[in-house]
Amino acid sequence: MAEPVRVVFLGGLGEIGRNCAVIEQGGQLVVLDCGVMFPDPEMPGVDLVLPDFGYLRSHAEHIAGIVLSHGHEDHTGGLGFLLREVSAPVYGSALTLGLARSRVEEAGMSGAELVAVADGERRRIGPFDVEFLPVTHSVPHGFATAFHTAQGVILHSGDFKLDLMPVDGRRTDLARIGQLAAGEGIRLLLADSTNAEEPGFTRSERSVGETFRQLFVEHAGKRFIVACFASHIHRIQQVAESAVANGRKIALLGRSMLRNVAIARELGLLNLPDAAFVDIEQVPSLAPGEVCVISTGSQGEPMSALSLLASGENRRLSVEEGDVVILSSHAIPGNEWAVGRAMDGLARRGAEVIHSQIAHVHESGHAKQGELATLLAVARPHAFVPVHGEYRHLLRHARLAIEMGVPEAQVLLCEDGDVLSVTDEGIDFDGEVPAGYTYVDGTVGGVGTAVLRDRRVLAEEGVVVVIVTVDVRTGELITGPEIITRGWVHAAEADELIEDARIAVSKAVAEATSGGQLETDALRRAIRRATGRLVNERTKRRPMIVPVVMEA
Repeated sequence: MAEPVRVVFLGGLGEIGRNCAVIEQGGQLVVLDCGVMFPDPEMPGVDLVLPDFGYLRSHAEHIAGIVLSHGHEDHTGGLGFLLREVSAPVYGSALTLGLARSRVEEAGMSGAELVAVADGERRRIGPFDVEFLPVTHSVPHGFATAFHTAQGVILHSGDFKLDLMPVDGRRTDLARIGQLAAGEGIRLLLADSTNAEEPGFTRSERSVGETFRQLFVEHAGKRFIVACFASHIHRIQQVAESAVANGRKIALLGRSMLRNVAIARELGLLNLPDAAFVDIEQVPSLAPGEVCVISTGSQGEPMSALSLLASGENRRLSVEEGDVVILSSHAIPGNEWAVGRAMDGLARRGAEVIHSQIAHVHESGHAKQGELATLLAVARPHAFVPVHGEYRHLLRHARLAIEMGVPEAQVLLCEDGDVLSVTDEGIDFDGEVPAGYTYVDGTVGGVGTAVLRDRRVLAEEGVVVVIVTVDVRTGELITGPEIITRGWVHAAEADELIEDARIAVSKAVAEATSGGQLETDALRRAIRRATGRLVNERTKRRPMIVPVVMEA
C-alpha cells in the first residue's frame, strides 16, 4: 500500500491572488508559491493581504522546500514574510528568483537559500521528485511543476497560456505533459482558472507588438508614455523595439521598472543596447517624437508612477498636452475604479489615453477555454482541481473538465483551507486548516480583523470621544464631560447635540456611581451606553464611541 499524499490549499481559490498550496507526504511538506493579494476598498489602511501561515508555522521544521512557479507578486510577494517564519530553500527559475529577491531582502532575509532551476530539470525536494516544465505566461520563465509522488504525478499548471509564437520562442511543454500522461499517468491536475469563463484562445503576445508598431507610426511626433507591469519583460521588449525602430529613446519610470529591466538585461532576457536608453531626467530636453517613457502603475496604484503623473505630483516627469499615454494591461478585479481615476486624471491634463478597450495594447497571459480544454485533453488526468481564480472561474473550469471527460466524481471544487487526501482508494476531502486573511500594514503583518472593523467604522461613521475625570472615592464628577468628535456631525450643527450628550453622560455617571459602580471599566460601559443611545436616536448613525475615564 503506497504512502498517502495530502494537498493543502492556503490561498488562491475563490480570489485573485494570495496563491499558496502545500504538497505533503510522510510528514514532509513542499510549499508551492506564496503570493499576496492587493486590498479592496473594504480594507482601509491595508497594504497587502497574505495567506494564513499558521499551518506552515506549526510544521516549520518539516518544510523541505518552497517552489515558485513564476515571478508575479500574486505567487511570490509573500515569500519574504514566510521566510521570517520558516527556513527552507527556495526553488525557481533564475528570473523568478531575481524578481523575488528584492522582496526577500526587504524582509531582512538576504541569507535565504535561493536555488535556480532550468527548463526540464528534476530536483529531489524532500520526498518528491519535482520536475520543472516550461510554460508561456506574461512573465518569462514560468513553470508547470510535476510532483512525482508515492501516489503518482500531481501536475500543477502554474499560470500559463498556449502561445504558438511566443516572443522568446519558449512554448508550454505540452509534449512532456503528454509523455507523463502516456507513461505514469497524471493522478491529479491542478490548473489555472483565471480565464475559464472566456471562450476561444488567447492571441499571441506578438500581436500586441504589431499594435504598438502601428501606434508609433500613427502618432509620430508625439511623446509616448506606456504603462505596463514591470515583470512583463516581453511587453517591454516589444514596446522598446517599436520605439527604437521609430527613432525614439527609451526612458524608464518607476523603481520596480528600473530594477526588473536591469535583472532581465543581466540574464539576457531583454535585448536592447545601452544606447537605446536615456535617463528620465533627460526627457524634458528631448523633442516629443524622440522619446518613449515606459512606466509602472498600469493598475492605478495610489503611489505608482502613473498615478502620480495623473495627479501632477510626479517629481520626475509631467504629462503635457498632446502626450499619448497607453495603459498596456487589463485592470485586476477590484482595481477598476483606481485605473479609471488615473485615466481620467491623465485626460484632464491633455493626454490622449489609449487602453485595451480602444486598441489591442494588451493580451492576457492566462489560458482561455480552448487552451484549458487542450491541456485537459493532453494531460488526461485521473482527477482534477481548478485553482487560481474567483469562485465562478473555478466552477466554470470544473464544468469544462467534466465536458472533457474527467469523471464528475473526480472533479473536486475546493476553496481556501480545504485539504485533499490522495490514497490508493482515491482522492477525497480530508478536513480543513486555517486559511483566513493576514493583513499587512506597512512592514507589520497580522493586522487583525478587529482593527480592520474599527477602521471601517471610523471611515464610515466617525468617532466620538468622551472624557471625564471622576473622584473614585466619592464618585463625584470633577471635570467634564468633554466631548470631541471627528467625522460624525458638522461642527456648526453639533453644539446642541454635544450639549445634550454632556447632560446624558453626566446623568449616566451619577447613576452608576450612586449604585456603587466606582470601577473605571464600569464607568466606561455606562458612558458608552448613554452616548450611543443618544447618538443613535438623534442622528441614526453609529460612530465609534471612545470613553476616557481619568481618576482623581
